[in-house]
Amino acid sequence: MKHSPISPLAFSIFFLTLFLLVQARHHSHTKHKHSHSHKSSKHSNPAPPYPPHNSNASVVLDVRTFGAIGDGKTDDTEAFKMAWDTACQSESAVNAILVPQGFSFLIQSTIFTGPCQSFMVLKVDGTLMPPDGPESWPKNNSRHQWLVFYRINGMSLEGNGLIDGRGEKWWDLPCKPHKGPNGTTLPGPCDSPIAIRFFTSSNLTVQGLRIKNSPQFHFRFDGCKNVHIESIYITAPKLSPNTDGIHIENTNEVKIYNSVISNGDDCVSIGSGCNDVDIKNITCGPGHGISIGSLGNHNSRACVSDIVVRDSVIKMTENGVRIKTWQGGSGSVSGVTFNNIHMVGVRNPIIIDQFYCLTKDCTNKTSAVSVSNIIYTNIRGTYDIRSPPMRFACSDSVPCTNLTLSEIELLPAEGDIVHDPFCWNAYGDLETLTIPPVSCLLEGTPQSVSDFDITRC
Repeated sequence: MKHSPISPLAFSIFFLTLFLLVQARHHSHTKHKHSHSHKSSKHSNPAPPYPPHNSNASVVLDVRTFGAIGDGKTDDTEAFKMAWDTACQSESAVNAILVPQGFSFLIQSTIFTGPCQSFMVLKVDGTLMPPDGPESWPKNNSRHQWLVFYRINGMSLEGNGLIDGRGEKWWDLPCKPHKGPNGTTLPGPCDSPIAIRFFTSSNLTVQGLRIKNSPQFHFRFDGCKNVHIESIYITAPKLSPNTDGIHIENTNEVKIYNSVISNGDDCVSIGSGCNDVDIKNITCGPGHGISIGSLGNHNSRACVSDIVVRDSVIKMTENGVRIKTWQGGSGSVSGVTFNNIHMVGVRNPIIIDQFYCLTKDCTNKTSAVSVSNIIYTNIRGTYDIRSPPMRFACSDSVPCTNLTLSEIELLPAEGDIVHDPFCWNAYGDLETLTIPPVSCLLEGTPQSVSDFDITRC
């Protein structure tokens, strides 16, 4: 059968078209990979939530194109809101808002609302800051929070920039007393804003950022799911009140990895309604350590389960790993593991406090949040000699049960006297010898536990 000849011109057009198609596919893939790459994790845990790698369409919006000035004085709030609304409504697979390096953007208290059409990226390479103190804060703006993300499904807050909370002028408001130098009492914040807050959101990543001097909590997550925090640096002065690094409440499937937190309160605090939390490779201190609680305040019901804190360093803090509950609450804390933690000069390295109280007139009550199935393993280092290295102060009516200790070695930071641990109504087992020896744990299971419906959450 005869084939009709192909002209040289047609042949050339065919191969030119094919070449351009291949180049276009390669260019699109390369661009996507560059725009949304993230640091590979050193652990074998699942990767953080991120847009599908096969998506090949993205939009990058520089906030300056919406009128942001970035001189640290001009109010750039409206420009950021316009950039957010534009990106949120775009149907591209990924929509990134760029906060460019070398600029400082002043933003008022603002809520960035979803749901959005696709995955959102807020890339902060410059500096974000709020108004400077309560006198500069507009009277009609919320004083409870600064930057809020609400109803977002799929977002990454990332970059090499700085979020500066400018909290210094808030810390001295005459509302809440806090500790000052040499045992004195100083006034503290009352209606101070949380710097970054996520409400009712899912599939969130926070990575690579520096954040400092929040007026109150630096990060807070409420009612969120699938949160991955990686390689962030949080800093505030040791005496700055209520400046928790990361607080989670009613939030599940949380991973906090490879980060440094130095502040005036808890490095990480875990509130009621949290489960499936993994905290790894955290350097914490100064501050108040890593805490579960406080739980059960105002006779409330609190449920916390499946918490792991591992491979971390806690130094020069008020507490190391702490569980704190109020008298009169109900619910339970269970399934908690503290593993491979190094303590340096910590006042209370291991502490359960079921008599948590901020005043001197709290009364003992017949109900309490149950604390059970807590594992402490491979916890070593030094403690501040003002307090016992281990303290298990459990409720008179609802004892702590199934506490398991192994490979504990805690020595005084000063002197040669090793202090005895303190136990009150605490039941558990020693799997290995400990330093100091723990002889105050009770064996078995107390009969009184069966009298309370405390384990169902």
